[in-house]
Parts: sequence; structure tokens; C-alpha cells
Amino acid sequence: MATFEIEGNGFVLDGKPIRLISGAMHYFRIVPDYWEDRLRKLRACGFNAVETYVAWNVHEPKEGRFVFDGMADVERFVRLAGELGLHVILRPSPYICAEWEFGGLPSWLLADPAMRLRCSDPPFLEKVKAYYDELLPRLKPLLCTSGGPIVAMQIENEYGSYGNDKAYLNFLRETMIAGGMDVLLFTSDGSEDYMLQGGTLPDVLATLNFGSNPERAFAKLLVHQPDKPLFCMEYWNGWFDHWGDEHHVRGYADVVDVLDRILAIGASVNFYMFHGGTNFGFYNGANHIDHYEPTVTSYDYNALLSEAGDPTDKYWAIREVIGRYAELPDEPVPAASAKRGYGEVRMTERAALFDSFDRIGGEPVASVAPETMERLGQDYGFVWYETELSGPQTNCEIMLQHVRDRASIYIDGAFRGVAERAGADSVVADIPPSGVKLGILVENMGRINYGSQLRDVKGITEGVKAGVRQYNQFLFGWTIRTLPLDDLAGLVYEPYDPDAIREETPAFYRGTFVAEEPADTFLKLTGWTKGVAYINGFNLGRYWEKGPQRTLYVPAPLLRKGLNELVVFELHGMDQPVVTLQDKPELG
Repeated sequence: MATFEIEGNGFVLDGKPIRLISGAMHYFRIVPDYWEDRLRKLRACGFNAVETYVAWNVHEPKEGRFVFDGMADVERFVRLAGELGLHVILRPSPYICAEWEFGGLPSWLLADPAMRLRCSDPPFLEKVKAYYDELLPRLKPLLCTSGGPIVAMQIENEYGSYGNDKAYLNFLRETMIAGGMDVLLFTSDGSEDYMLQGGTLPDVLATLNFGSNPERAFAKLLVHQPDKPLFCMEYWNGWFDHWGDEHHVRGYADVVDVLDRILAIGASVNFYMFHGGTNFGFYNGANHIDHYEPTVTSYDYNALLSEAGDPTDKYWAIREVIGRYAELPDEPVPAASAKRGYGEVRMTERAALFDSFDRIGGEPVASVAPETMERLGQDYGFVWYETELSGPQTNCEIMLQHVRDRASIYIDGAFRGVAERAGADSVVADIPPSGVKLGILVENMGRINYGSQLRDVKGITEGVKAGVRQYNQFLFGWTIRTLPLDDLAGLVYEPYDPDAIREETPAFYRGTFVAEEPADTFLKLTGWTKGVAYINGFNLGRYWEKGPQRTLYVPAPLLRKGLNELVVFELHGMDQPVVTLQDKPELG
């Protein structure tokens, strides 16, 4: 058992002064086989602590169904950190931001249109309490007061950027205390007055998040909290990418300078991120400041370790700075992982989506109007809407009112265009006298993870209208199919017809390759348009020709020695049915 406490303007561990130099990495963004490697590289860089969020949507994907194994085994991750001599800062807030889908909140909260998020509304608190009743007993043995490595826990994340409900913050604190969380509790916010006013609690350590000008930030904190230690809970040493952006790079000279100033002040610090990892599956988040911007699959973050866990120039530069203020461990830095290019993989089989609804989709649902994913009980992936559109109609505008987020529109099975949340909302077509079958495939590109538009339901959220824009009418009478794409085992493939190249209908393409020695590799889809890739049934994440991400990271533990299966779900066709597995990533 140990105690980690505040004493004066510093921290003490079992009565001895300590400064935390921590690095962030998220267990749910790293395959478990690599957890130890990443933690050892953290320790070898001179860090004495690791910080991780706990993502509610990872652990309770369906209400009342809890998952704490595989990539969700937070207990194993924390124990491993402790075995390696690292302290742990845990941030188990209901909300985590983190450029993670819905900021870590589970999508099923949105099935109730009256649900109020991140406040003391009783229905929301009831859901949080049920989650904590499962989570906190698992964490109790891992606290330093129980002999474990967790020295501090967060109450809420950047709450002052969202709201000012002190009753909500107090509920979280009291629930954690009642659950036995008898370690140091803290909040973390930006350094603006309104953020610190709304996001902090009396007698609870307030910490700051920033990427530059530490003197200004800490001076502001001291106005609000003059008698407690200074702690930068998120030192932003890199940044994340949206689809269509340029890849963000922050040079290490600037990062080194700011860190040196933080440590010279005497503050503790947590690098956000030390190692970013990957938004596998459909777990990327999105932002909406001026418009909707989904985050890419890679969470490389231009951090100290690359997406594949390799030390960067920034790693070595930061290690040198830390060595000025703390003793570096006398141990070698673990080597970079082995990389291998397996060359071209020809996709020799194909399964059309429209022929596969019964094999991978939910049962058809008859509905008067389009329903959202959440009302249909679906979390991620795609949803198919189908109805009859009468004719004749010349220059008929088919408009999606509030689509979330990107819709491919088909008339009698033929592709007619895309309507997007952040772009055009309609297509125009001539409808013959006999009428047509209208089909709309909507992709959830990632729920918003930050800010006032956090409530982000997916699918067609209002309705579909047809006719002349000024006089169009809502269409009623729909058949809906949920397509979470979480289990593709039921697909039936046929030999691929190369004449179908660039056919604008969504389909799954399958190929195989041999890996005599599994190693990290990177999937490049040159000439492909947009979709999702799977390796041996594992969802690697999204790809999109607009970049900046040009490859998908494939960790070696996902490969088998011998034959491996690669499946690509492509929405719009490709130049050639060939992909490449190469030995280096491409970002930007």
C-alpha cells in the first residue's frame, strides 16, 4: 500500500517528494501484444508514469453488456504498467474526448432523444452509475492505496469547455469516493477563466491542458488555485488529422523548448500523446467547429513513438531534456518492430453488398419515415434505406434533410451521386412514369467528440424529400437494413469479374497472401476510392483517397504465419483490384 498526496506546492509518494513525468497511451488503440513494448519504451525515455483514458463505449458497447477482455482489458494494462515500475494516472470519466468516437460515450445513450449528456439530468446519471458500479470494483485493487500502481484519477475531462454543472461534477466525485476510489482526484481544463470556473471543484486538484506558453497558462491557474502543485495534464506535443487535411507535424525543437520551461517551473507533466496508436474499426471521432470534420484512422499524432511504436527524433530529443531533471534508467531502448512488405495482393473474389443484405445485415425494418441508427439499436457502420419514388418527374431533386454523415444514392441499383453532411445534400434525376426504387446507403463517419454539438445521431435524421426544391415533398414508407459490418463471416464470394472495375456499386473484395514471418506492415490502396479494410476478420479502419492518410497500419499480431485473408469493402470501385502491403507508412 502507498499514498500519493499533495504536500504544500508539491506531490509526495509515501512521504517522499515526487514529480510525475507521464506519457499518454490508450490501451484501446494498441493491440495487447504490444502493450509491454510501448510501456518499456516509455520507461526507457525517462518517464515515471503512464496516463490512459478509460473509454465507456469500449467497455459497455450495448447497455448492460460489459467487455473487459482483449483490447478492452484495462486491468491487465494497468497491472503491466505497475510490474514495469510505472505509476498510472487513470482518466475514467464518462466522457474522454480523445478524438474518439462520441468522446467515449456509448452510442446507445442517443436512442433516447430526451437524454441530456454530461450534466446532472437523472436519466444520464443513472446510466453513469450503472457503468461505474461495474468499473470501479475492477479498479479498486489497482489503486496505490490497495498496493497497485494507480496514483490519481480524473473526475471529468475538460468539462469547463462544455458546461458548468457543479452538481454533475460532485456526483461523479461522490460516486467515485463511495466506490472506494481513495486516491488523489483531479480535474483537467484549458487555461481560460471560464473553463477553470466551469470545470473545477473546491478542494479538488485542478490541472491544465495546453501546448505552448506554459508561463501564461500556469499564471492563470495560480489565480484560481494558488496553493496546489502545478500539473500540465495534457501537454500537446503533436496533433491529429482530419480527412482532407494536411498531416500535422510539430518539430521537436519547439516541443523540447516548451517541455524545458514546464520542468524548470517545477511542474509535473503528462505528454499527450507519448504514443497515439490507431483508431481501429469505426472508433474515430469527429469535430464540428465551422463544419463537420471526421478524424482519420491513424492516431499517429506526430508523437514520440510513431503509430507503429517506433522512437522518433522527438523521442530522443525529449529523452535528453528529461535527463536534465530526472535520472534516466540504465537500460536500452527497445528496438523498433520488424517491418515487412508482402507485396501486391490481388483481390480475386467479390461479394456485392446489395446481394448480401440477408447475410450480414439486420432483419429488414418497415418504417413510415427513415429512422436513425441509434433508434434502430445500431452503433457503427452503415445503414440502408429503401423506398419507391413515383414518376414521371423531370429534374427531380432528391434531397436528404440532415444526413449524418455521407450517403450514396442509387436509383434502381444504379449509383447517382453522394449527399454529404459537409457538402451537397441532394442529387437530381429524371424519374420515368413507372417510378423507381430509391436506395440510400448512409455511412456513420464518426460521432463528434468535442464541443456543443456532442449529441450526434447518425443516419437520415429528418427525412428525404423529392421534387422541385421549393415544392418538394417528404417520402414515406421505407424499408431499412442495419449494416454494422462487424461480422462478415456470412458473405458468399464469387470469382471477380475484372470488367466490373469502377462499377459504382458497393462490394466486398477478397484476396489472400502468405506471411512466412509475420511482421508489421502497411496496407496501401492506390486507385481505390473509399471504404473499410479487414485483415483476418479484424477491422483495420477506414481509408479514403482524399488523404492525408495513405496507408493503414497492420500490426504483426493480427497476421498468421502462413495464409492470411484480406477483405476490402469499397463503396465506389477502384482502378485495379490490387492492394499493396509495404514496409513503411505514408501520411500526408
